[in-house]
Amino acid sequence: MDVITLSVADLSLAASLLLLLALASFKLNLGLEKRMLAGGLRMIVQLLLIGQVLRFLFTDAAPLWIGCMLLVMLTVAALEVRARQKRRIGGITGYWIGMFSMFISSFTVTFMALTVMIQVRPWYTPQYAIPLLGMVLGNTMTGIALASDRLTGQLYDQRNMVEQRLLLGQTWREASSDIRRDCMRTGMVPIINSMAAAGIVSLPGMMTGQILGGTPPVEAVKYQILIMFLIAAGTGFGVICSIWMTSRQLFDSRHRLCLERLIAKR
Repeated sequence: MDVITLSVADLSLAASLLLLLALASFKLNLGLEKRMLAGGLRMIVQLLLIGQVLRFLFTDAAPLWIGCMLLVMLTVAALEVRARQKRRIGGITGYWIGMFSMFISSFTVTFMALTVMIQVRPWYTPQYAIPLLGMVLGNTMTGIALASDRLTGQLYDQRNMVEQRLLLGQTWREASSDIRRDCMRTGMVPIINSMAAAGIVSLPGMMTGQILGGTPPVEAVKYQILIMFLIAAGTGFGVICSIWMTSRQLFDSRHRLCLERLIAKR
């Protein structure tokens, strides 16, 4: 079955639903209408731009261009992680923590999927590499942002308790263990819930897209199972890595809590 083409009128009708939601937000004094409209406009511009970029990359699948695209994706994801934290580590260090955590987790599992599981040749084929990394990286970014924001917030709010435990002779690992575990759970719960609901409550995006594109449902299911496992692994390892690195920055070599390294979001 051929893919049904959407017209500008179809997209405009869908956009009107967002306008109605923004109006409801205004009437209910939720204060979300500006962010909602700005987010929708930003999404349109970004998707139109990425559509043109992907058309170019699919035509000229040179490793250099693919590498640049993947690097841009990672850089923007790291910026988003930092921007979503109410309290974050100042300087370039906070940025590198998010970037390194996502590189270690998302790029590793995506590379493994391309070379070992799917076995696409060459492994950087843009039709596979960019969508796979995008899905893994996007979910990992959300998990790391949630966990990191909760970690810095919890350490700041519970600083007296943490410092008391340190004064009693506990190491930074012992004094912050409960908080770190709670933050790791926060970052991993969304993807765990998504796996639990997939197929019954919701049809995941990639599976839906493949079915709409004419892929046999069973084959679409196989790819979606693979993607969900990759996302879970990327998110989990990324969250663990980020929480560990952030914690190390907030405690010095003498096991003292160093909250002066945090800056509040303006």
